[in-house]
Amino acid sequence: MYPVFQSTSRDFTFGPWRLNAARTHIMKSAQAERLADELHMPSLPEMMFGDNILRIQHDYGFGIEFNATDALKCVNNYQGMIKVACAEEWQESRTEAEHTKEVVKPYDWTYTTDYKGTLLGDTIKLKVVPTTDHIDTEKLKAREQIMFFEEVLLFEDELHDHGVSSLSVKIRVMPSSFFVLLRFFLRVDGVLIRMNDTRLYHEADKPYMLREYTSKESKISSLTHVPPSLFTEPNEIAQYLPVKETVCEKLEFPEKLDPEPTASSESTCMESK
Repeated sequence: MYPVFQSTSRDFTFGPWRLNAARTHIMKSAQAERLADELHMPSLPEMMFGDNILRIQHDYGFGIEFNATDALKCVNNYQGMIKVACAEEWQESRTEAEHTKEVVKPYDWTYTTDYKGTLLGDTIKLKVVPTTDHIDTEKLKAREQIMFFEEVLLFEDELHDHGVSSLSVKIRVMPSSFFVLLRFFLRVDGVLIRMNDTRLYHEADKPYMLREYTSKESKISSLTHVPPSLFTEPNEIAQYLPVKETVCEKLEFPEKLDPEPTASSESTCMESK
């Protein structure tokens, strides 16, 4: 029995930025089947919140948003599959309800995604450039009033009772800045724990945002020194997971601004895909 989610949509203005966090019901099965076909996946996560979104948009139209559909487009369907004893049984249980009798194509049944957000804008949008700058975590620790806070679940799947795969995003806005954490968390019981974090930070007087992507992973067999109770707590287990990859970027604002806002978008996965 899925928990009941009450639909909400909250807005907040931070200088020239319009922030919107929307949370609503799980995607209906017919809609989910159509989307799975479009994404060439046998099935979507059990709890797929297709209309949930966190959007950060400038008055001139450019910005960034986070949504489940674009995140699933970054799932690698052809390699990097995790082999566990239950994988075949799990895939069979998920495909029995499919109308098609075609052979199920290989896909990452853990829904691992390196999604870093969807850039908004058409003629103008944020420019992504590599940087050696890092988010100043000390500034984030400063006691500052939180003017706006929201957390939005994008998808979750219990992997046929063999763990959890989830993607969520949260934002907090202070008088001088805002901070976003997009987190993909995967736990395959007895096998591994993986965490892909994207942090986004903007200070009001800066013409850019800093974006840091960090991928961490560890086999369960390498975590014998860690209390198993922490395996289900992403904030606690994070410190014990070795870093596999880090990417630091600046999302620079356009120099010339078009007076007309635009609405197209471009999702961002890792360039290696």
